[in-house]
Amino acid sequence: MRERLLVLMIIMLATAFFGEMKVNPLGGTFRFSLGIAAFFFGLLWFSSVPVILTGFLTGTFILVFRVGLDLLMEYRPLLESVSVHLPSAFYYFSFAILFRVLRARDYLEFPLKMGLIGASVDFLSNLVELRVREYFTDFPPLTWQSFFMLLIFGVLRSFFAVGLYNSVSIRQIRAVGEVRQQELERLRMINTELYEEAFYLRKSMTQLEDITRESYRLYRRLLTSQHAESPTALTIAENVHEVKKDSQRILAGISKLINQEGLASQLPISELCELVMRANRKYAEMLGKEIQFTWSCYVSLSTNQIYALLSVLNNVVANAVEAIDESGKIVLNVQLDGRHIVFSVLDSGPGISQEEREWVFEPGYTTKYDEKGNASTGIGLTHARGIVQSLQGQLQILHDRGLWTHFEVRIPTDQLLRGEGV
Repeated sequence: MRERLLVLMIIMLATAFFGEMKVNPLGGTFRFSLGIAAFFFGLLWFSSVPVILTGFLTGTFILVFRVGLDLLMEYRPLLESVSVHLPSAFYYFSFAILFRVLRARDYLEFPLKMGLIGASVDFLSNLVELRVREYFTDFPPLTWQSFFMLLIFGVLRSFFAVGLYNSVSIRQIRAVGEVRQQELERLRMINTELYEEAFYLRKSMTQLEDITRESYRLYRRLLTSQHAESPTALTIAENVHEVKKDSQRILAGISKLINQEGLASQLPISELCELVMRANRKYAEMLGKEIQFTWSCYVSLSTNQIYALLSVLNNVVANAVEAIDESGKIVLNVQLDGRHIVFSVLDSGPGISQEEREWVFEPGYTTKYDEKGNASTGIGLTHARGIVQSLQGQLQILHDRGLWTHFEVRIPTDQLLRGEGV
């Protein structure tokens, strides 16, 4: 209720204010102003307010407002001021009634129809005002020239209000779209992390299955030989089996999260690369580094392996961000090479020595430490290589191009077009 009253006050005040921006092309006290454009826009934009009540309140407020101005400026006596401005109130009354009868709000998605309806309502309301004005004052009769002028001003004011409404609506839709896009990117990044966990959870489940099978075989051998530890072997097999079942339930939950509704099952590789670079640009800014990111993609394909590629490229590019000291450059190039898609990530960091290249993909190996001297996990590139290998591809460090560190991800094209899996 309070919000509606606030909206009504905004419409009335805006109409009164813009109503003073006027011209008198027909002479006398009849005016053309921007007040009706503000009133029309208010009816379109604030769809929650009742149309007829708004029209009657606005018309009454306009009458009181203009009479008050006349009295304040000692421009006219009270009765004369009321007779001059009362026809304007009838304009707003009739405008609201016609607007409601023609159900103008039903045509918000059709700007041309809305503009024509608004022009018609404006024109007819002006005729009502002129008839009332002729009754209260000695206003001259309407001529064909005046008739044509009413029509022109009605069209101009109506399409101005409709154009403003659509302009603001488009801006709002774009703002909502940007927020939605940011939310989708955030969900994709979350899903990318979940993908990594699911990838290694599935790998662990295979190992758990093998351990369960071997434990049970051990139990059978011990039981055959009547060994005292045969129950222990059976217990181990049962516990491992339970761990596997729990892992399956966790994997099912993660898979459901990854396949969230609203997220596209396919994404153009060019958009995916842009997403990676944009995310890591924010990461560099968070670390206080001035890094120039450039990328080029000569591949016009879409992939189902969104989270696999995001995981790999994010790991490699994020490592490049962390390797650069304070400022530098990172370049991502994507191109086709026969039946492979090649992703090249180059950075202007300190480089990787020949000895270190043999170790960077080993689990736990790291050269990164935080401010307290704690080492990072050292599994990022290990994860990335494991995912690339699951796609029958290769992740390797090539010889530096000058002072550039060069990581290359080479994946068969058909692997990036296969059905999505966790």
